[in-house]
Amino acid sequence: MFRIPVILAVFALCSCREQNQESQKTQTPPNIVLIFTDDQGYQDVGVFGSKNIATPNLDQMAADGVRLTSYYSAQAVCSASRAGILTGCYPNRIGIHGALGPGNNHGINASETTLAEMLKAIGYKTAIFGKWHLGHHPKFLPTRHGFDEWFGIPYSNDMWPYHPQQGTIFNFPALPLFENETVIDTLTEQSQLTTRITERSVDFINRNAENPFFLYVPHPQPHVPLFVSDKFKGKSDRGLYGDVIMEIDWSVGQILDALKKNGIEENTMVIFTSDNGPWLSYGNHAGSAHPLREGKGTAWEGGQREPFIIKYPNGLKGGKVLDIPIMAIDILPTIAEITNAELPEKVLDGKSAWKVLTGKTQESPQEAYFFYYRVNELFGVRYGKWKLYFPHRYRTMDGQEPGKDGLPGDYRMVDMETLELYDLENDISETVNVADEHPKVVEKIKLLANNMRSRLGDSLLELEGSESREPGRVE
Repeated sequence: MFRIPVILAVFALCSCREQNQESQKTQTPPNIVLIFTDDQGYQDVGVFGSKNIATPNLDQMAADGVRLTSYYSAQAVCSASRAGILTGCYPNRIGIHGALGPGNNHGINASETTLAEMLKAIGYKTAIFGKWHLGHHPKFLPTRHGFDEWFGIPYSNDMWPYHPQQGTIFNFPALPLFENETVIDTLTEQSQLTTRITERSVDFINRNAENPFFLYVPHPQPHVPLFVSDKFKGKSDRGLYGDVIMEIDWSVGQILDALKKNGIEENTMVIFTSDNGPWLSYGNHAGSAHPLREGKGTAWEGGQREPFIIKYPNGLKGGKVLDIPIMAIDILPTIAEITNAELPEKVLDGKSAWKVLTGKTQESPQEAYFFYYRVNELFGVRYGKWKLYFPHRYRTMDGQEPGKDGLPGDYRMVDMETLELYDLENDISETVNVADEHPKVVEKIKLLANNMRSRLGDSLLELEGSESREPGRVE
């Protein structure tokens, strides 16, 4: 007579526990892992079209997560692109242009709020393992901008005495390897760097599995010079470049496995993308942006459209492919929304893309995206399916002899003298200029561009913006 009530009581208790666990799961802020490669082409992942580089871990991550096919880096060069994804601002807004090197005396301003600082303010542990590239002087180091831990290099891995053009074009000092703010080594070769970065990342996850964390993994590879450990040397059908990508894919797998082993896979958002497109002058040591036009250092699609995969089991349904434009500047506001972090007080350019990622809207978070390069030169604008370019000078390897085995080829400079408009929905390779057929579209985008010029300026037209901010400087 008493079994039914007992069973019902036990059932009710279990049900209550399950509800509490579910409630706790949804209330616990997610961990954030941002994996950021260097100079990787749009095609250089299996699910993005590579036929000769095996990337099983990234392919599985895409199957379990969301793949974006119209994601853009903030700019087509190293430092600027990192400034964009870490601050939610167009890099020219905060005075970061080009690729900072050992001779520069400026970097990210202390008044800017990084993604790490935003999350640290709500209790996250933070770490960066890899390349920083937002200033190498002590006041600019990541440990002064929200990161609890750092292991890595301060700028690009080719800024060292072994550059093939050392002594003729460059005169680089030794490349330092940092542990937090201490130089622990100077690098003479880099074959173990990807492995060491991965080991640090796994260790950080193991140590912080009980509290929310932000792990930023900006790999120095596949930026030239290419280096790979023995475990992947000669493994790819794409030569040394393919070997390097295979090792990065292995690194992604190690990080995902660590999350799973610690029981935090479900409540961790993992993002994989790259800083800009392939450095095409390096030929067989460069990636591929196929079917996109051009690569790094240009505003063409191959310069800034990047592979992007995001996995977050607690928040995102897996197996989706989205072709809605999103840019790196939108990442910080998106993460702020899902973690309930407060946005920085200063003006941002990014907007949350969470509704896009969850399928609640098919509209891009922004009306348009602006493609700046060099020192504040507005090259182009993406508006819906359209991409408009303004007259400017750009580099190309078209018709040029490419570099080989670590030596660069010479770019040819091209002057674009008229407006060019492309329909990316029907012409992803940007082959047919349709500006004359769509004058109303051209005029609309010109209005958007003029509005942005009034705010951030445009060196091509000798215009200064009213909202531009200064970088930090060494006094």
